[in-house]
Amino acid sequence: MKTKILLAEDDPDFGMILKQYLELEDFEVTWFQNPEDVVGLLSTDFPFHIGILDIMMPSIDGFSLAKMILKEKNNFPLLFLTAKNQKIDRLMGLKIGADDYIAKPCDPEELVLRIKNILKRTQPNTPAQIKIGDYYFDTEKLLLSHPEGNVRLTIRERELLLYLLKYNGTMIKRDDILDSLWETNDYFTGRSLDVFISRLRKYFMNDPKIKIQSLRGIGFEVDFPVN
Repeated sequence: MKTKILLAEDDPDFGMILKQYLELEDFEVTWFQNPEDVVGLLSTDFPFHIGILDIMMPSIDGFSLAKMILKEKNNFPLLFLTAKNQKIDRLMGLKIGADDYIAKPCDPEELVLRIKNILKRTQPNTPAQIKIGDYYFDTEKLLLSHPEGNVRLTIRERELLLYLLKYNGTMIKRDDILDSLWETNDYFTGRSLDVFISRLRKYFMNDPKIKIQSLRGIGFEVDFPVN
């Protein structure tokens, strides 16, 4: 699954260069030249992993935009872009919740390194082993163990299982799963998702406490007893 970056940068030339470079580095970038468009997304699912905000923007500056984002999305990782000779109040940025600064025009390789370092610090690591009901799941070896037998998952099955565990006990929309794991949403990927869900149900059939329930036209509701 690609890391999804929110880029708020009003300079059309620099914004386009930055977007293209980050996409070459296998990031998924949504670029906003108008920061007010970002504000309009705060009441939605907001599917981003990190935000890159230019400090000096018209209508809403980067600091103000950061405050609005963090008010709705607590602990959302942020990196500020500053002009090379711009005097900024770094203390203000830290108080707001900035994870890092970088001066522009910036070295793209340095920017990518900073992004990856922020994500390492802010995103929780997946435990090496998870107990799910009567099962043990080794997330590194992709091995699902049970007294009745073991099964080794594919990488896609692992991604899907971890996604379902992340939203355990809630209603999960089909579209959200497809957008996050398959990065596309059509008839064929929808059928593929159904196949993978059926496989997971089969793998967990030895523990009746584990439930992956289909909600027609909506998605799934899962119940994993996790210890």
